[in-house]
Amino acid sequence: MHDFAIALHSLCRYLCYNKMYVMSHKHQPDGNEQDTCCSHTEKIHAQTKHHHDDDGHDHSHDGDKSTFSMFLPAGCSFALLLLAIAFDNWVPQGWFNGWIRIVWYIAAYIPVGFPVLKEAVNSIRKGDVFSEFLLMGIATIGAFAIGEYPEGVAVMLFYAVGEVFQTLAVSRAKNNIKSLLDQRPDEVTILTDGQSRLIKAEEAKIGDLIQLKPGEKLGLDGELISERAAFNTAALTGESKPDTKEKGETVLAGMINLNTVSQVRVTTAYTDSKLSKILELVQNATAQKAPTELFIRKFAKIYTPIVVFLAIGICLIPYFFTADYQFNEWLYRALVFLVISCPCALVISIPLGYFGGIGAASRNGILFKGSNFLDKLAEIQNVVMDKTGTMTEGVFKVQEVFFDAAFNKEELLRMVNVLESLSTHPIATAIHEYVGALDSSIQLSDTEEIPGRGLKTTINGKELLAGNFKLMDQFNIPYTVNPSEIIYTTIAIAYDNQFVGYITIADSIKDDAKKTIDRLHQLNVKATMLSGDKSTVVSYVAKQLGIDNAHGDLLPEDKVNKVKEIKTRNESVAFVGDGINDAPVVALSDVGIAMGGLGSDATIETADVVIQDDKPSKIPVAINIGKQTKKIVWQNIVLAFAVKAVVLILGAGGLATMWEAVFADVGVALLAILNAVRIQRMVFV
Repeated sequence: MHDFAIALHSLCRYLCYNKMYVMSHKHQPDGNEQDTCCSHTEKIHAQTKHHHDDDGHDHSHDGDKSTFSMFLPAGCSFALLLLAIAFDNWVPQGWFNGWIRIVWYIAAYIPVGFPVLKEAVNSIRKGDVFSEFLLMGIATIGAFAIGEYPEGVAVMLFYAVGEVFQTLAVSRAKNNIKSLLDQRPDEVTILTDGQSRLIKAEEAKIGDLIQLKPGEKLGLDGELISERAAFNTAALTGESKPDTKEKGETVLAGMINLNTVSQVRVTTAYTDSKLSKILELVQNATAQKAPTELFIRKFAKIYTPIVVFLAIGICLIPYFFTADYQFNEWLYRALVFLVISCPCALVISIPLGYFGGIGAASRNGILFKGSNFLDKLAEIQNVVMDKTGTMTEGVFKVQEVFFDAAFNKEELLRMVNVLESLSTHPIATAIHEYVGALDSSIQLSDTEEIPGRGLKTTINGKELLAGNFKLMDQFNIPYTVNPSEIIYTTIAIAYDNQFVGYITIADSIKDDAKKTIDRLHQLNVKATMLSGDKSTVVSYVAKQLGIDNAHGDLLPEDKVNKVKEIKTRNESVAFVGDGINDAPVVALSDVGIAMGGLGSDATIETADVVIQDDKPSKIPVAINIGKQTKKIVWQNIVLAFAVKAVVLILGAGGLATMWEAVFADVGVALLAILNAVRIQRMVFV
């Protein structure tokens, strides 16, 4: 009878499970084959609160409760059950019989059984008669009705503990990500008329002045009012290296003030802060499901009814072929078969594995917009990258000045400095930093910007040109140098229709750029650099880093054509850039990766993967996380199917008992969950 009660319990769980996931839940894929009605965020929330889609049920287990309070009912029930079994078998008590024994078992049943029976009644009122809760109630009350009190309590206790463990596994994966990113303090100190007061962070308004003491976290995005302050940006970038900000610079929620008391003026509402958007992005990331998850869903629609009909066949068909047919024996085998075939391990561990991968990436300052991009990055064959700001610092510095000795070098540099001050290009900034303060005595007239060429102006009645050598060609200025032999970015200068010389400007390569390319090669990923910078510069940088292919002097449409060339070879492409200027290439690539997404709302919106800092070494880290996530997911799939296949065959032949069935169902599910959460503890470098 004990085995039968367990079998009945397992059958109820299985039938209810399949009802919920196959019959009741209708997936409505959008145009991108995404299940819009059942995002991972919804599922995580549903499982955390035990609210099943469409059925309106709500278990007593709440993901917001403490672990102790969640296990307390099961703990009380277990203690009473253990004492009752002891009184029945190990230390018999004369008084433990009759109505006292019944009441004792009922008391052991109530902590775990009452919430389920209550939900069963609520489900019936809502028109959902055959719910999980009703079937559980029938199984356990049936055990009580035939006098199998221990089995009745044990089945409900087993169910309750399983629910709590599932809740903890899923909610922990979700909370790990939230705790990694949601670093905002609940309260902030506001200065009003020189007086400080503590208010809730969400009550702060744009324009309020926040006082930030050393060690405090900033609650909202704002502008630094103090002259200078150092911040720990680890919550946003994953890097603990202090970041010094000057007056007027933007500081973001989640940054920790390190040294002195600082003042920050709020520029963004609490709900619109950068950290809020990042947090929302990651928590909604699993709305876009990986192909593996979509496959399991489609597979279950075919797999489940087949298993159910096979179980019925195992129970009834032998009647026609066996002389000594025993209904109870074949029913038991059918129930074993059903318990084993339950796809819990797959349904729980696969989304948990992808959610763990997204959490591991978040811990490393990498944001994935969907679990499908984990799969895509795992299979990526080519990484195509921009040069400036991706592999180089994006900060230009003057290298050398080559002027004809016939000209006054200092005077001409001051003229060029004034002219370039009209441009916002980084090259103009480099010249300004090299020359110094503007000479106010220099007056410009008839200033004009020639697109794609440079600047033209008149000083003291003489024409000054500053730009590339195409500008010299346009104005028929003869020059004696060969531009293709100059490695660095070049600014050619002409004055009074004479070639003066040129200024070379270069961008420094990032410290971890070489390590990035080496790691990509270790992962069997080819690297290609596409840049609008001159070809000599691009080739020089590519040679220094060991990049496989490099192309310079490219317009945006040229970059698109280069990516198309790669895709015609049926190879996958990830493009790394700023996520804004290279939008056409990002759209064409299989995965768009944005560098330095911390400072750009547009980047967060357009890219598939956002690297929060400016370190290119995070690119191979993101690829490796994708590979490890996919590896773990497929380990779980193979484990579940292999164990279940073996025990299914043994169960159908009567060689596997309910204990093997429980291992194939609950044991494999537990192993799969433990394997799935393992990725959250991995160290990626």
